[in-house]
Amino acid sequence: MNHQLETTMKTTIRLGLALAALSTAPAFAHDKHGHGNFSAGEPGDPNKPARTIEVLMNEMDYTPAKIEVKRGEQIRFVLRNVGKEDHEFLLATPKENLAHAVEMKKHPHMEHDDPNGVRLAPNKTAEILWKFSKAGTFEFSCLIPDHRDYGMVGHVTVK
Repeated sequence: MNHQLETTMKTTIRLGLALAALSTAPAFAHDKHGHGNFSAGEPGDPNKPARTIEVLMNEMDYTPAKIEVKRGEQIRFVLRNVGKEDHEFLLATPKENLAHAVEMKKHPHMEHDDPNGVRLAPNKTAEILWKFSKAGTFEFSCLIPDHRDYGMVGHVTVK
């Protein structure tokens, strides 16, 4: 297969997966004004202070798995994949993550690079800046097929 055809096929596959992700991503919606609406708060403002919390992703857990924050607090999650497999961090409600996990089983190579989630290869690091503007208990989980089922779930309690 020539390089140009291979590149075109890869781009087409990625675009198809991205469109599938957009059509099934329940953790994010637009309101009537076109603004993003996330269940667990909103993307943070890089010009405002944030408390940093490092989260290690391993087979099949997060450290720490329980985090407490104050409503209105901004958190800079520093996510480090210290495992041997790809892992994700997707912040939403348990109901939303469970629904999205079903879609991930249909599209296991779907990758997240959203304000509330990211997929990381082994030995990679990423950051998510998040403002917890809503009270409640939310979860972060890895939606790569079977990872959540094996216990790769953590919780954020917002008081």
